[in-house]
Amino acid sequence: MADTQDPVFQIQRVYLKDLSLEQPNSPAILLDPEQPTVDIQLGVDAQPVADGIFEITVSATVQTKVQDKTVFLVEAKQAGIFEIRNLPEDQMGPILGIACPQIVYPYLRGNVADVIQRGGFPPVHLAEINFQAMYEQQQAQAAGEPSPIVTQ
Repeated sequence: MADTQDPVFQIQRVYLKDLSLEQPNSPAILLDPEQPTVDIQLGVDAQPVADGIFEITVSATVQTKVQDKTVFLVEAKQAGIFEIRNLPEDQMGPILGIACPQIVYPYLRGNVADVIQRGGFPPVHLAEINFQAMYEQQQAQAAGEPSPIVTQ
């Protein structure tokens, strides 16, 4: 019989929590020959669901515009339920902020590319994400340290 204090890390389920595609200016915008700009925003959220059970959500917003008019807007949330028990407290942050999002993110990438293509556009492939660097940046910001990445 296994020791009840053995560390546990199991994926219970990965699922698509939310997905929307909007084309508010179609069909006229589709005839515009100008190349659209693409803006991609990503986020990670971790919430306890029950004792030792956590929901990790990776979200993406992809918006393309021609000048100030939206070509399409995709908002997606991919989530996973993970059982995580008997880990040292100092390891929980990296597990929830790095390991779990790395498991969920490929599903999000595929769903975003698929819905954009189904909307009649060439797929937008979300880039690979270094969740460790993202987590470390968030930790530095939470500690009040200056961010290593300067945005304008």
